[in-house]
Amino acid sequence: MRELNLDQLRTLVTIVDLGTFSAAANALHLAQPTVSLHISELEARLGVSIVIRGGRRVLPTATGAVLVERARRLLRDADDTLDAIKRHVEGRIGRVRLGTSTGVVVNLLPRVLKEMERAFPEIDVEVNILGSSETMTRLAQGTLDIGLVATPLPAPRELVVTHWRSDPMVAYLPADWTAPKKISPQWLADKPLIFNDSTTQMYRITMEWFAAAGINPRARIELNFTEAMKSLVAAGYGTAILPLEHTAKVELSRVSGVKIVPLAPTLLRHTSVAHRTPFATAGAIQNVLKTISLFRQL
Repeated sequence: MRELNLDQLRTLVTIVDLGTFSAAANALHLAQPTVSLHISELEARLGVSIVIRGGRRVLPTATGAVLVERARRLLRDADDTLDAIKRHVEGRIGRVRLGTSTGVVVNLLPRVLKEMERAFPEIDVEVNILGSSETMTRLAQGTLDIGLVATPLPAPRELVVTHWRSDPMVAYLPADWTAPKKISPQWLADKPLIFNDSTTQMYRITMEWFAAAGINPRARIELNFTEAMKSLVAAGYGTAILPLEHTAKVELSRVSGVKIVPLAPTLLRHTSVAHRTPFATAGAIQNVLKTISLFRQL
């Protein structure tokens, strides 16, 4: 027995629902002989009559009723499959692997993910917490689709790197410290310092800021979790230089026990979006990239 034809099954279901061959032909935009041929071919394939002809309304035989019930399921599954493929092509469904640092995860990424959930609830964004260098490596290897990385950073030729944000770095100080209106490297030189891990881009740009003033500071502690650094500042353990991703007013409403003071000279943390060119053509990846771009800040 040859495989069943979905078009013929759709014709059968439509005839049973509407009651006549002519009504089914009109609904399906087919010639009536084509509708008759669909039923004849189904009956020949099954070796049994599936509809009762001749009455005012076409009715299914007992076998035909079983076939109609199964046909409805098959057609529903076929329609669902086509809809899923369409949504995948349009980028409304899929899985996107994103690499980012802890600094971005705390403030920026939740806003991006909230917008993704609103606009594209069927896209699953798999978040990997990585350093910028490792993110670049995994993008080049094809085990990530998008990376939010601190720049400047060497990038393999197969990657596209686009500037995303430039956030000011500020000094987080214990609330009871007396401090000038702007914090200089010289003022910080003899203070207990809380730095990012020495393998990070944040550490590198912080040390370059000090080096420009001829200072080579030593950290009291190094760690990579931004919120933990802020907690240590609030506890009076030292001061930290971190990016300000909200206004100072918003940040102070979130973090108690600290004061935020701008740096002089100014220092910016640059963040870029990186992806592999071939993979970026996938619809879901494009929609994640578009959502990330909504939070761009130059």
